[in-house]
Amino acid sequence: MFDQQSPPTNTTGEPHRALYLRWRPKRFGDVVGQEHVTRTLRNAVKLGRPSHAYLFTGPRGTGKTSVARILYRAVNCQNAQEGDPDNTCALCRAALEGRALDLIEIDAASTGGIADIRDLREKVAYRPNEGRYRVYIVDEAHEMSNAAWDALLKTLEEPPPHALFVLATTEAHKVPPTIVSRCQRFDFRRIPFAETREQLARVAESEGMQIEPAVFERLALVARGGLRDALSLLDQLSAFAVGSIDMAVARAALSLPSIEAVRGAIDGMTRRDPSTVMAVISDAAEGGADLRLFAEELVVHLRALLLLRTGADARLSDELPVAEVAWLRERAPAWSVRALIQLVQTLWRVRATHSSSRCRLR
Repeated sequence: MFDQQSPPTNTTGEPHRALYLRWRPKRFGDVVGQEHVTRTLRNAVKLGRPSHAYLFTGPRGTGKTSVARILYRAVNCQNAQEGDPDNTCALCRAALEGRALDLIEIDAASTGGIADIRDLREKVAYRPNEGRYRVYIVDEAHEMSNAAWDALLKTLEEPPPHALFVLATTEAHKVPPTIVSRCQRFDFRRIPFAETREQLARVAESEGMQIEPAVFERLALVARGGLRDALSLLDQLSAFAVGSIDMAVARAALSLPSIEAVRGAIDGMTRRDPSTVMAVISDAAEGGADLRLFAEELVVHLRALLLLRTGADARLSDELPVAEVAWLRERAPAWSVRALIQLVQTLWRVRATHSSSRCRLR
């Protein structure tokens, strides 16, 4: 299935762009795993009834900012097709090339947002330069200061008809209720395991990568429902290896613990055999595995056991391969709910203490 041909190299002289940027969805229909959001937004655009304010909340890497940018193009597109932007008109092209005059993106994490929001309030009454709507995207909205929230509230209470606001956040509970009540809220879900795996396979095939199918499964598991994280891992992997990529190459490139090691640790815990668990962890560390990733893998498996023991496993196949769920189901009866909760809490504290910029269980 795999030959030794090297993957395509960049011969255009243009700077390399990350996979997650090249594969950022351009239409609502391109968005993976968020149909409950995109269908509603597409219909609102098609009917000419977009809300003046939206709250997009959910884990990082699940499409919040991408959907907000699609929404900007959709409401301003000169040739919108069933609520989707055509991405060929002048306004769409300007947005895709970063030249849109009426798309204002504010990073609340960097400044607390107060200066940007005050500037917004001063200019929001002005009509858009080009399209029908001026769209304000506030990323990391939960980082806004109280003063910024107060300033924004006054605008949301009496918004001009040509202004549209999108607040994107991973922590909706930090957004004041007075703001939430003035927004349409959309909860972005973790991308199901199978959809992440399939998207990785599509991207790899299109990019000319030669990768063993089991690797896609492993990357999808590590990404924990964040497609951006999954594509970043795939990008890192493609830069590491030339030629066909198998599981051994993937583990070496990304410091991934093997699934056999994770299972070995779970089996040791199931038998209440700490020496076996420590031996498995020691062998994994000597083999180059990232122990923080190892701890997260254990949390995921123990949480799955907890769901199986409590009968709350209906959507477990969205998070793990079917074979892994079956393997865990065989071991679930040996565990008590209390023991699983204690272990998950302990490992969660370890994870919080040793945080990392790598893809985390969020």
